[in-house]
Amino acid sequence: MHTLAHLSDDALLRAVSALVAQDRATTASLLAHLAEVDTRRLYLALGHPSMFAYAVEALHLSESAAYRRIHAARAARRFPRLLALVASGELHLAAICLLAPHFTDELFAELVTAATHRSKAQVERWLAGRFAPTPLVAPIETPPQLVLGRVAVEAPASLAAAGTDTQLVPGRVASPEVVACLAPAPAPPVVVRLPLPEATYAKLRHAQALLAHAVPDGDVAQVVDRALDALIERLERRKFAATKWPRRARAIAPARPAMRPRTVPAQVKRAVWQRDQGRCAFVSGEGRRCSARARLEFDHVTPVARGGTARAEGMRLLCRAHNQFEAQRVLGRVFMERKREIARAARSTRPGTSCGVLGRAANGQHPPAMPDPTG
Repeated sequence: MHTLAHLSDDALLRAVSALVAQDRATTASLLAHLAEVDTRRLYLALGHPSMFAYAVEALHLSESAAYRRIHAARAARRFPRLLALVASGELHLAAICLLAPHFTDELFAELVTAATHRSKAQVERWLAGRFAPTPLVAPIETPPQLVLGRVAVEAPASLAAAGTDTQLVPGRVASPEVVACLAPAPAPPVVVRLPLPEATYAKLRHAQALLAHAVPDGDVAQVVDRALDALIERLERRKFAATKWPRRARAIAPARPAMRPRTVPAQVKRAVWQRDQGRCAFVSGEGRRCSARARLEFDHVTPVARGGTARAEGMRLLCRAHNQFEAQRVLGRVFMERKREIARAARSTRPGTSCGVLGRAANGQHPPAMPDPTG
């Protein structure tokens, strides 16, 4: 790295100002380009399941940097004037991320004026006074933090305020500074700070009572670990028919047409999930495989309408984004848009119908075995 010691104070300050101005202009240009990549969904063909994954995995941005830039880029797509405000230094990315949920055609000018040349903290305070039903007050002190084993749990505020015994295991409450001392030095544990609502807190206490024979001290880490084991086993059984004692696969006569050609047998689900290792099987032209392990769907490599069958060699796992991408690639944009319109119309007349299911059925694709709450 070259030294700047030869620069005078004035020259150094001028250079810093010029570089900051250049950085702002570059940031505004980057937001415009990110917005266009996002609109065209170009990340899918490169093997990334989302714009965020593309920014982190391909552009090597940190998670926080990727979030802010994508969030600001999507806001700028709705309100292009934001790009000029970023380039001029009137708004920074943190302010745009705070303002974005409140942007409307009517409020845009007011929000921008209030946030111009303001720090993040100043914007937060102004938004709290502008939109909160009560005046801004000092932060309320959080409930006592309970550290049990390797899990930090916050009892509901109402229980703490009522003086209820919030100590799940007497004598184990410690300050955050003590947490680092609870684990062996070679492998320090990950400490999770988890605020719990009253109903969830009651379930935790009930689980501790039920496991008292196996976990006498009520260690929360062990209780949570056992609960996760049970939950994962249940979800895997529903998601891809996982079982410790699978039935022998019955031979299917090739000449006999299937009653439901889009139904994937349990043994096929298990085989496909194991083969694809619970991960999206899409591979880009450059050989990059998608990293998604969530929102996976069973997909016919050859659509059912074109003779595809529900056999392991003819099925694959795809994330939802690449499932739609492949359907559009094989069947065409016009065909898929028409199917989506039909699905939207059907959903409006039958509230219980999922347009995602109808849209994917056009390509012989299958929705997740469980409804996705984030969908």
